[in-house]
Amino acid sequence: MDDDWLIYRGTGAPDPERIGHLPPPPPWRTFSGEPLPDPAPPIDSSSTRRLGTRIGAPPAYDAEALQLINAALYLRRPLLVTGEPGSGKSTLAHAIAYELGLGRVLQWPVVSRTELRDGLYTYDAIGRLQDAQLAERESRAPDDIGAYVKLGPLGTALLPTERPRVLLVDELDKSDIDLPNDLLIVVEEGEFTLPELERTADRPGHQEVLVLTDDGRRVPVRGGRVRCHAFPFIVMTSNGERDFPAPLLRRCIRLHLDPPRDERLASMVQAHFGAGADEGHLDLIARFTSEDGDGELRPTDQLLNAIYLTQHTGRAEPTRREEIAGLLMRPLETRQR
Repeated sequence: MDDDWLIYRGTGAPDPERIGHLPPPPPWRTFSGEPLPDPAPPIDSSSTRRLGTRIGAPPAYDAEALQLINAALYLRRPLLVTGEPGSGKSTLAHAIAYELGLGRVLQWPVVSRTELRDGLYTYDAIGRLQDAQLAERESRAPDDIGAYVKLGPLGTALLPTERPRVLLVDELDKSDIDLPNDLLIVVEEGEFTLPELERTADRPGHQEVLVLTDDGRRVPVRGGRVRCHAFPFIVMTSNGERDFPAPLLRRCIRLHLDPPRDERLASMVQAHFGAGADEGHLDLIARFTSEDGDGELRPTDQLLNAIYLTQHTGRAEPTRREEIAGLLMRPLETRQR
């Protein structure tokens, strides 16, 4: 495969020539937000946990997966990743952020009660009222409204930074029926409003308000509106437990990840336990992969748990290894046939 066009190559290591450099977006995916200073946040502990303490082992995605990932990067479209639990869907976002130098992954875990506003921002109206009453008793000016506004992971990702942020919308299929459609509007427009700030934007001194981000920084919001400059790289994951509306699917690049086996599985073991670790635990890996055909779900963290524990409980004793493997590598459920 001619890989000259690839931005993300799945090497597992940052390339100085590609860090932070993406080609221009298509004309229909350009946005007009006035750029803010790029914080270029470093990789965080969450990425280290997912990618392994020995970051650098390539994830070994196949050619089709790499092409779909790069298509999403070029087109500035969300990547909808499906697959069984433990197939590496969430890890993909961290791998891309690390290799392309896009900083900390902004994580938005979705549950059944999640609403779009949860990802955009929160406004502490009660806290503001209480502080205003206290300020009145103390004969001082109340705090600015921005002190009570915090951008969520999606809202932070849409800030107009020079380089795109990576946003992980984890387990979108857990949401209620409205969230995918609500999310569609923001994904298409690349902007949103904060009505609490928009209402006061025409007052003197309120045109620009400092608010807190998901990163813990203070950034200005002008006119009560956040409009992106570089559209974020959004990875939305799904365990395949529900169907999504066609308008959302039309605006996403879709990628299905099979459970990691062979090179991907070996790379994962090496990332967490060091070079050659896969060869030192061939019996556990063989047991983990030999039961693929029995219709049971076995996420890969069970294998990592078994390897870790055998290293601390007598890895040279075959009986002990078998006992640990039997205890830890149990199926979650039967696959739907």
